Amino acid sequence: MKLPPLKSLPVFEAVARLNSFSLAAEELAVSQSAVSHQIKQLETYLGEKLFWRSGRTLALTDEGRQYLDGVGSALLQIERVSEQLLGHEESRLRLSVFSSFAVRWLAPRLPDLQRLHPQLELSLEMSSENPVLSDRVADCFITIKPVSAAFSYELLYTERLFPVCSQDYWQRIRRELALDEVNADSDSVSLTPEMVAQFPLLSTHSIYDKQGGDWEAWYHEAGLKLPASSRLLHSSHMLLSLEAARFHQGITLTNDYMLSTRKDSEDFVRLPCHSVMTGDKFYFAWKTSRRRERGIQVLRRWLVDEAIRGGLRAE
Repeated sequence: MKLPPLKSLPVFEAVARLNSFSLAAEELAVSQSAVSHQIKQLETYLGEKLFWRSGRTLALTDEGRQYLDGVGSALLQIERVSEQLLGHEESRLRLSVFSSFAVRWLAPRLPDLQRLHPQLELSLEMSSENPVLSDRVADCFITIKPVSAAFSYELLYTERLFPVCSQDYWQRIRRELALDEVNADSDSVSLTPEMVAQFPLLSTHSIYDKQGGDWEAWYHEAGLKLPASSRLLHSSHMLLSLEAARFHQGITLTNDYMLSTRKDSEDFVRLPCHSVMTGDKFYFAWKTSRRRERGIQVLRRWLVDEAIRGGLRAE
């Protein structure tokens, strides 16, 4: 077996992760010259430059990034397997998760996770976009793009959007549309898309990557076009649109996980009209080569159980 100078690998990983020779030296409790020597030794062995250095600027080369993907994963594997053999029960995991999913669905459930699995130490890495599946980013992920063949995936939720507003705004809608006069039985009230268009529509850009794309899809589901007279109020993320709706700014489109846990879900009313499927599916993802790690499997089973219990996915 022909291996590179093994002492240089943790040094390389530290420099690449911290993007600094001096910070890596401080973390590893060695001199900066020792760090430089190990990196030079590794580059000589590989016959490739791993870093570009320009003054105080340090960056990985393309070869360095490729090497880090493999080395970082291998070092993590060695650490995990060693901990298992040593009998250490604690599992430390980094989970990369969408900000809205983390704030509205995951965070309120974390006390239960800690109570059931105190040995699991979970660190959250919030992302506003679909995360890059890499050990450098996190140990496991919530993603909507199951594209990497190196990862395994467990379905948590198939997304649908439906209109909601605040309790106070719902009363305003009922008054302005005289719904109670038309429908003596309040439970039989229903709204048509034309009725909805009479009120400000809070739109989330990030869902369809275009302004008004969510409401265009909702009207298209009903065989209609978004009325040109619609008053659209734009936000970048669903969390912002939901907050605007909470403070009576209009009607927003949201999904099941945004309202499935928190007590403030009672502040909102789901309007009596149709929903639309976005085509996005939320998966828990982990590297297949790490499938035997106890912490990952504990987290996977817990997430699936919670998704079933909360009605996000069928049993």
